[in-house]
Amino acid sequence: MAKWGEGDPRWIVEERADATNVNNWHWTERDATSWSSDKLKSLLLGLCVENEEGCCEVSEVSKLEGEASINNRKGKLIFFYEWNMKATWTGKSKSGIKYKGTVEIPNLSDENDMEDLDIGISLNKDEPETPLVQLMKSKGSEKIRMALGSYVDYLKTEFTQGMILPTANGMVQLQSTSQSKAKADKTQISSSSSTVAPVHTGVKIPTCKFSIRETFLTSPADLYRVFVNQEMTQAFTHAPAMVDAEKGGKFRLLDGNVLGEFTELVPDEKIVMKWRYNNWPCEHYATVTLRFGDRSSETELKVDCRGVPDNDEERTKEGWKRYYFEAIKQTFGYGARLY
Repeated sequence: MAKWGEGDPRWIVEERADATNVNNWHWTERDATSWSSDKLKSLLLGLCVENEEGCCEVSEVSKLEGEASINNRKGKLIFFYEWNMKATWTGKSKSGIKYKGTVEIPNLSDENDMEDLDIGISLNKDEPETPLVQLMKSKGSEKIRMALGSYVDYLKTEFTQGMILPTANGMVQLQSTSQSKAKADKTQISSSSSTVAPVHTGVKIPTCKFSIRETFLTSPADLYRVFVNQEMTQAFTHAPAMVDAEKGGKFRLLDGNVLGEFTELVPDEKIVMKWRYNNWPCEHYATVTLRFGDRSSETELKVDCRGVPDNDEERTKEGWKRYYFEAIKQTFGYGARLY
């Protein structure tokens, strides 16, 4: 029999199929350190903010120390992560002067709430004073906090995809890919190896396509801005959002329930994006195309969705109507009539 670490919930028990291991419910650990390191870098690098003073961007992650793992205790997932990070930000004023500073995050941990996260922003000692420091301390810190929140969401959903569930009779079944994020935190799992690699290659599932049209009492330019401006997105979703409106830029909104990437941006005319609910199968994205049609005093928005899981067609349609169309009309006064 393996022994538990006294008073420490982050133990690892040797996997053993003996009389005490009823129904093959193992105690295992899965290392998420390497995956987490790559994910944190991808989420932080390129984050940018701007205002009338200039723009700033996280240009390098110079220090990333820590670890992450998932422990399975009798089929219940326990997530452990602890990171100490340091990054470089670069800024450029409207007059063209360049600046450089640091971002320090010493306490990203499962023991701390995201609101309690320390994000230290400073300007390098040899740099002249600039208002861009305040830009990074306000908008920059907010965007960094949201990116780190995305990491935690990904750890609890994306990284656990492909793991195996035990059943009462000792047989196994693949983990359901339609679980909500709340359920994913408590998913009962077992793995026959602690070195199984995470799945990032996507899965083949039945999908569908559909189109929705809606008319808004505003110009194409104004409606286009609603989808690419972070502050406006936060306004109509009534929640923090991360929107990096450039080709390859990421977005995350509605408390992380919707996320994706911009693949094409034609100002005032078209937006193409990889779009997904966070509880869809790992790495599965729908392709969503928004086309903005000028109808004199109105704009007709056509939304084409391809690759939506068959069993989520109605939820996705209703989500667009409720959380995008209706919310945008009510927030900005672009008309409240739905078709």
